[in-house]
Amino acid sequence: METLGYVNTGEGPRFSILGIGVEDKVAVVEGDTGFWAIVDAHRIPSLLEDSLLKEFESHREEFAREMETLRFKLPPSAVYFNPTERCNFDCTYCYLPREIRKNGISMTPGEVCEALGILLDFFHEVLGEGATPQVIFHGSEPMMAKEAVFEGIERFHGRFLFGIQTNATLLTPEDLDFIKKHQVGLGISLDGPVEEIANRTRKSWSGKGGFKKVLEVIETLEDYPAYNVITTVTKENVHVLRELIGFYHQLHVPVIMLNPVRCTQEGGRRAKPDDGVFLKAMTQALDYSYQLYEQSQRKVVVANFANIMAGILGPTGRRLMCDISPCGGGRCFFALAATFDVYPCSEFIGIPEFKAGNIRETPLSRILKSEPIQKVTSRKVEDIIPCRDCAIRHFCGAPCPAEVYMLNGDLNTPAPFCEFYQGLIRYAFKCIALKREDAYMWDGWDEETQVSYEYQSA
Repeated sequence: METLGYVNTGEGPRFSILGIGVEDKVAVVEGDTGFWAIVDAHRIPSLLEDSLLKEFESHREEFAREMETLRFKLPPSAVYFNPTERCNFDCTYCYLPREIRKNGISMTPGEVCEALGILLDFFHEVLGEGATPQVIFHGSEPMMAKEAVFEGIERFHGRFLFGIQTNATLLTPEDLDFIKKHQVGLGISLDGPVEEIANRTRKSWSGKGGFKKVLEVIETLEDYPAYNVITTVTKENVHVLRELIGFYHQLHVPVIMLNPVRCTQEGGRRAKPDDGVFLKAMTQALDYSYQLYEQSQRKVVVANFANIMAGILGPTGRRLMCDISPCGGGRCFFALAATFDVYPCSEFIGIPEFKAGNIRETPLSRILKSEPIQKVTSRKVEDIIPCRDCAIRHFCGAPCPAEVYMLNGDLNTPAPFCEFYQGLIRYAFKCIALKREDAYMWDGWDEETQVSYEYQSA
C-alpha cells in the first residue's frame, strides 16, 4: 500500500519493533519523537498500514515539540553544591580524584552563604522572584563542612529547596533533628544488606566501614518522608540486589536507587559489573519489588527505574535528567565546587578541562554559555554512532558524558552500560504491557503527568 511505502522511504516516521518478553505483545517505537504503542504482534502489518500510522501523523508535531522542549528549552533550576572537596571515606569507586578527597579545601559558613546569595540572584533572574530552586549539598562528603552547610540552610530556609547527599556516618541525633525541622531532603549511601558486603566498597581512610552507623540513621528516619537510600551497583553487590529490595522494604525505606557505578575513575572501571549479569540481577530485584507490593501494598520505589518508566509514559514527567540527551548537566542543573568553580555536573569535578568559570569572577549566566558547558549541553544521541539509529535513544540518552569522556577522550561515544540500558527499557515496556506501572512509580506520578495522547488499538 502507499502508506507502507511512505514508511519505508526514510523520509517519514521510522517505526521499530521491540520484543518485550510478553507473549504475543511487542512495543512499536518511533525513535525521533519517543512515540510508542504496545500492540498484538500479529496485527503489526495492518497497524503500520493504517491506524497506527494515521494516528501518529495526526499528533507528530505535538510529540516533536514536547521532546524538543524537554531536551533543549528547560531553564536551570537546581545546583549540586559541593561545600567541601574532602571526604571521611575512601570508597573504591568514587568518581572524584583521591587527592582532593583526602587533602582538599572546605568552605567556611560565610563562603557557603556568599555562594547561596549569588545562586539565589541567578535563579531569580532565570526563574522569577517567586521560584524556589533546588540546592543539593553533595560530595565528596558535605558533612565534613557541616557547620557551613547548616548555617546556609538556616539562613536561606524557604528560599531554596535543600537536600543533602551523605554517607551518613557523621550525622548525630541533633543533626537529624535539624534536618527534619528544616524539611531537608536526605540521600543516604549504602551498598549492601549486610555488613560484609556494604563495607567492601564504602570504607574510611583507615579501612573501617560504616554499615552499622548508616543502619542506625535509617532506622531513625522511618517516619520521615523526605529521604532515600542510594546503592551503587558494583561487582561486589550485584548478586544481592534482590536481597537489598527485601532489606529496604523491611526497613520501610520509601525510595531507593540502584545506580550503575560510574566509570569516571579507574576504581569505578574496575568495579563495573558485566552488563548481562547486572541486567539479570536488576530485573529479578524489580520482579521481587512487585511481589512485595502485591503482598503488602507498600512500595519500594527504585527511582532510577521509575524515571525510565516516567520517560516512557510521559517524557516531561522525569525527575532525573541522566537518561535523556543532552543530559541535565549544565542545562537543567550544574555543579558548584568548594573553590567557587562551576562544572556541568559533579561527575566532572576533577576533570580540569570542564571547569567552566568561577562565580566570584564571572556571572553565572555567562559561565553557563562557556565552552566547557556547551560541550556537554550539545552532546546529542543524533551525533553518536550507533545511538543515532536506536529506537530507544530518548529513553536512554547514552549516559553518562563524564564517564564516556574519561573512558574514550570523546563525548560522542556510547554508554559503557549500553546493553544494560537496552534490556532495562525492554523490561519497562514489559511492566507497562502487564499494567504494573503503579507498583513501580512514586505515589501521585499520574497526577504530575498530563496525558496528551493515548493510542487505543482496535
